[in-house]
Amino acid sequence: MIIRDDRDGIRILRLAHGKVSAMDIELGEAFIAELGAAADAAVRAVVLTGTGSSFSAGVDLFRVIKGGPDYGRRFLPVLDAMLRDALMFPKPMVAAVNGHAIAGGCILAACCDRRIMSHGTGRIGIPELAVGVPFPALPLQIMAARVADGPLRDLVYTGRTVQVDDALTLGLVDETCAADALLDRALEVARALASIPAGAFALTKEAFSAPILDRTRQLDDLNARVVEAWMQQHTYDTIRAYLERTVGRK
Repeated sequence: MIIRDDRDGIRILRLAHGKVSAMDIELGEAFIAELGAAADAAVRAVVLTGTGSSFSAGVDLFRVIKGGPDYGRRFLPVLDAMLRDALMFPKPMVAAVNGHAIAGGCILAACCDRRIMSHGTGRIGIPELAVGVPFPALPLQIMAARVADGPLRDLVYTGRTVQVDDALTLGLVDETCAADALLDRALEVARALASIPAGAFALTKEAFSAPILDRTRQLDDLNARVVEAWMQQHTYDTIRAYLERTVGRK
């Protein structure tokens, strides 16, 4: 589900859950546990990457519509905790975006301190509205801290995904590199960030991240309505129609 590889104090966490590392309760809980272990261990930094042609395809929509409201009410808090823990992880974390990073996958990468995407056919973006689900408060505030308002609204409202060069221009990633150099470059960046005194880095990172959580708390009432919208039958119908259009499965 998550493959761990330690290299001279840098921990590589590789998402390897199904074909596209779609997010479900099990992956979320495993990720939370891995970050907790990395925070407590003699790990100086983390590199987060995916497997094959996907970093992560985002939320497992098939599981959402199959599980219905009962699953949704259990899954959304796990997703929130997964993103929150990634955002507030006190050590450097670098995203090595090896391929498709869609919706939740894009947001997970945005939680990292540096995002590097490999050249290729991988796409990245936040097509939640195209799927038919509203953004929970935390994911939207994470993206708002990474992408300028105009480009962000365009990405949100159109639901479009982009390839690597446009991703760099829009601010979805910080840099790009050849696919065969991605992991080495991510490790290089992680080592550079890890050379900063750990206490100073953690406090500065918290100063960047805390305002995101403050804005999220201000949206608690709205977020409760978003959660309820995820549980409605019309939302499941919209998700199902999206899946039938895009991947041809019910």
